Amino acid sequence: MSSLETIQVFQSLNSSPHARLEQSASLGDGVVAALWNNRHDAQDYHAPSHHTLSCYISGGFETFRRGQPDRKGAPDKLCVLPAGHQSSWVVNGDLRLAHLYISPEQFALNCVTLLDREPREMMLQENTFIDDPLQAERFHRLIRMNWSEPGERLQTGSLAHELLDHMILSQVGLRDGLRLKGGLAPHLRRQLVEFIEQNLAEPLSLGQLAGMCALSEYHFARMFRESFGLPPHQYLLARRMNRARELLRGTRMAFGEIALECGFASASHFSNRFRQVMGATAGEYRLAFES
Repeated sequence: MSSLETIQVFQSLNSSPHARLEQSASLGDGVVAALWNNRHDAQDYHAPSHHTLSCYISGGFETFRRGQPDRKGAPDKLCVLPAGHQSSWVVNGDLRLAHLYISPEQFALNCVTLLDREPREMMLQENTFIDDPLQAERFHRLIRMNWSEPGERLQTGSLAHELLDHMILSQVGLRDGLRLKGGLAPHLRRQLVEFIEQNLAEPLSLGQLAGMCALSEYHFARMFRESFGLPPHQYLLARRMNRARELLRGTRMAFGEIALECGFASASHFSNRFRQVMGATAGEYRLAFES
């Protein structure tokens, strides 16, 4: 979800004559950040395909959600707007707010890795004007960074993932009355997660993973996606990138060693994929955390 054209909440604000974009950036892993000024506006969001986490940075005292005029915004108030929601907003006076836009694929991956649950079991709970000082402080740190500087953008990405993890752990619940059909049994899902984590350095194949579940490659890929919310190859790449970031931050291993440790055929292949995912080189990422 790196293309701003696909982010409906962003596009709705961007098309308003009253809203002004201060800065925006793709922070990698399906997360995009934006910082806005707005005043005397009205906004309607109709079933966006992405999740939105927002924080009021300043102002907003007379901003409310249509139909709820007694509940007003204020600095450090947060809102959680899930994909598919409907909302209408009235902005009176001045408002400065920060947004994180989260792809459904990244939400699915975090449900698996943080909660050990199938994404289709989980629902992000819509909430307006939350008090969460820790999250608000993270947002303030985020907007103080220079998103156009590669080193700082890597740190903003890590901070954005802290915001995302906290949101999922505190705002996600089980869907009511859901009866799951298809997908992988819970014990198979746990076995796969454990096996993949222990074998990130190995050249894992679809047939190998499917064999663990006694399924054909075709049926395994379909059921894996139903359970994990994304295809096997995307899940594997995401876990390898996560491991690479851990090694870059916490060790002095050479890039070639990290490439092999994370299942890439060569340092150049690793470097290319890392740049594609993170928007900066592995060297820039390591340097950012050293400083």
